[in-house]
Amino acid sequence: MASSIAVSRLHLRGRTCLLNCLQKVDTFLHRGVGTDAAVAQAQTTERDGSEAKDGRRSLLAVQDERREQAEKSVLISCQSRPSEKKFLKYLSRHGDVNKYFFYESYGVYAVVEFASRDGVASLIEAATIPSVSHESMVPFKSRLLSLRSVDSLNHQSGLPCQPQTSVSISELVHRLSSEDSVEQQITSLTEAFQLTEENSRLRFLVCSLLNDIAAAYFPECTIRPFGSSVNGFGKLGCDLDMFLDLDSISGWNVKQPKAGLLLEYQMKRANSERAVTQSILSVIGECVDQFGPGCVGVQRILNARCPLVRFSHQPSGFQCDLTANNRVAMISTELLYLYGELDPRVRHLVFTIRCWARAHGITSSIPGAWISNFSLTVMVLFFLQKRNPPIIPTLNHLRDLAGPADNSVIEGHDCTFVRDFSKIHLQRNSETLETLLCEFFVFYATFPFSRMSINIRKGKEQNKPEVAPLHIQNPFETSLNVSKNVNATQLSRFVALCQESSWLIQQSERNSPKSAAGESSPTPWGLAALLLPSQVEGMKSRVSMTTWAEPMNWSTLPSSA
Repeated sequence: MASSIAVSRLHLRGRTCLLNCLQKVDTFLHRGVGTDAAVAQAQTTERDGSEAKDGRRSLLAVQDERREQAEKSVLISCQSRPSEKKFLKYLSRHGDVNKYFFYESYGVYAVVEFASRDGVASLIEAATIPSVSHESMVPFKSRLLSLRSVDSLNHQSGLPCQPQTSVSISELVHRLSSEDSVEQQITSLTEAFQLTEENSRLRFLVCSLLNDIAAAYFPECTIRPFGSSVNGFGKLGCDLDMFLDLDSISGWNVKQPKAGLLLEYQMKRANSERAVTQSILSVIGECVDQFGPGCVGVQRILNARCPLVRFSHQPSGFQCDLTANNRVAMISTELLYLYGELDPRVRHLVFTIRCWARAHGITSSIPGAWISNFSLTVMVLFFLQKRNPPIIPTLNHLRDLAGPADNSVIEGHDCTFVRDFSKIHLQRNSETLETLLCEFFVFYATFPFSRMSINIRKGKEQNKPEVAPLHIQNPFETSLNVSKNVNATQLSRFVALCQESSWLIQQSERNSPKSAAGESSPTPWGLAALLLPSQVEGMKSRVSMTTWAEPMNWSTLPSSA
């Protein structure tokens, strides 16, 4: 049977106003996949200047490398599980393959990175467009392809597919119970939840595929991931937040010459920058809805505080949010990445506290009065700043170390901090992860939430500027409380859980527990015991929910808790 790679397509639902963009996308796609050695060399040079002596790299350098990989990659839907060796040989006809991997999401998919963009161009040129039964079907060329009817590639045995979601709490508890120390439990938890190399590549590829669509309107724009996808604290299965960056367009914000050529373009009048953002996202959202392969459930939420386009990308399984005017969030992403790179204990503790909070319903994927992951992360950073000596520096200290290239003011907010790791000298603190975990619970079990605010810019408590159960100052938009949504009940639950968890972990055996006679698995202990939901239910009847930070009498807890 003849082999073919069919290009994915979507049905055009009677909106001819967007037909003209198809030719633009097709032209851009073929232009964009051509070899661009000069750009690659420039990006490499920039990254080399952003790498510290110990190998740590700036977030910009990491993103540039990931974006370059994504631009040389394709996403292929496989009708059945192919033979890995034959599949690679089949694709190698179009160029050398740098990396490939398989994963499952509504079927089996393969991510393939070629050594150059010429390989992508050759593959797309060889792909056929499926025949259509009526004229309203519009073919849309993209780097999302479907592998069909290739008998020589079929293979009965299963291929190893990379995980795209994190393990369940029950499975995690079982794993952790077999570890020999709390330190190893924390490390194992981080390894189980953090984004893999493959998942990170897939996220940048989805951004690149969406970039192909947006480039029909803005040929030099860049769609960048931000938030958990790139700050180092992302969990497998987390949403994909994206930012449409138009500042990378050449000639923008350049001093106007007195003579010479000026680019002629039409600018519609708008009442505000917000209105411009809404118009841009409305157009991009419509195009994604009509022509974005695999993009379903598109919502244009333009009246939100930060306008966005929300959709599901079925081939990857990601829930996606696209914004166009959220630069403070981009800076916050850089800051969290930097803190995570300064000391490995930062990421380990953040992953552990987030998992603990999710297991007990302190955080939730549903909007409401719960504490957010970002708020929890800031609370961990603040705790680490308060250690003696501090494990990480304050934001003000990072600002004082900044050079001219680091200066950044966004909408009047001071977003300046150093990016060069070699300029940051940490104090010596040798506390173990087990000690830090226990001390985190003690710290917040007794924190004066009713009077004080959390501030990582200064690294110390300060009087609350407003009446709210929990006040955590936004690191950059300092007038904002990032935990304004949290109510007194949820804060009380958090405090009570900190009190009990502190007591529980102090009661844990420091040596690896052995399974009791007749048991098929070890008894949950240490960190594993903290994740058991039964602990919360037993606590509810013993802890007052009427005060925000009332100390608990730990001696009243039963030893079997």
